[in-house]
Amino acid sequence: MVLRIGFILVSVLIGYLVGGTGNELKVGLLIGLLLPVAAIALELILRRFTVWTFLGGLTGLLTGTLSAWLLGLPFKNIPGIQNLNLDVVCYVLLGYTGLAIGVNRGKNFTFARFYKSLTGRGSVENVMIIDTSAIIDGRIADICETGFLDGAFIIPQFILHELQHIADSSDSLRRTRGRRGLNMLQRIQKIADVKVRIIDDDFPRIKEVDAKLVALARTMNGKVITTDFNLNKVCDVQGIAVLNVNELANALRPVALPGESMHVYVLKEGKEATQGVAYLDDGTMVVVENGRRMIGKKLDVVVTSVLQTTAGRMIFAKPRDEEA
Repeated sequence: MVLRIGFILVSVLIGYLVGGTGNELKVGLLIGLLLPVAAIALELILRRFTVWTFLGGLTGLLTGTLSAWLLGLPFKNIPGIQNLNLDVVCYVLLGYTGLAIGVNRGKNFTFARFYKSLTGRGSVENVMIIDTSAIIDGRIADICETGFLDGAFIIPQFILHELQHIADSSDSLRRTRGRRGLNMLQRIQKIADVKVRIIDDDFPRIKEVDAKLVALARTMNGKVITTDFNLNKVCDVQGIAVLNVNELANALRPVALPGESMHVYVLKEGKEATQGVAYLDDGTMVVVENGRRMIGKKLDVVVTSVLQTTAGRMIFAKPRDEEA
């Protein structure tokens, strides 16, 4: 701050010495004041910019100016147009446009992105084509809201037509399922971080919707999201990646539910006086009520409750003979 104030005072003093007397003195003082203020303002603005932002803006400005000059060449010798100052308008518009684009591109510039743009790597989009069964099922909407799926969701027109046909069915159950599918599709479209694209690609020679879906997945090199077991098998045979919602649900299924039986080996005593502790193959702790007397032995237990904690899952059980 002290350096800037000193710079302004020195500039004003130079303007005073150079200005002379009268009006020239006033002009000299004004120039001596305005120039350092403009220089300091420019310094503060440039401080926000990175080197790539500055170079991008400079490149964009030069490109816009060169474009304006080239654009004005054909109109140089046309009578009447020279007086309209069209060249000035072109310089201003194209120069500002080039500057704005250059600054924006320079701000987001990285060598990794530049390399990808040259080689074409990293530009492949993760395409997922949703089947009618998965839309009607509805769980795909819950999965989308969690943010686990990343990519573009493709809804072909023939899937929409099938949903509409089901929703217009005379059978009340099918009509309810079709309307549910349309509501779920609308719900997915409203999720902010999900990209949904409805495309017109069709295969007129193919009659079945599942076959069209397989052909579209092969064409777009995409994955099929479904709950249909038969479609899953067809995709597997033809080498198309499948995301089956049912398989995902089974993978996330709890290890045990209250009332289920399991065979465990009581390894040690628990925190309470009568408790014994056993472990499943995946490391899940099983706390057995009245199991302290069975330490070092195997026994059948019945699950009473399951507790999910930040450290993992704990299962509480009691011996089967006590349950009986």
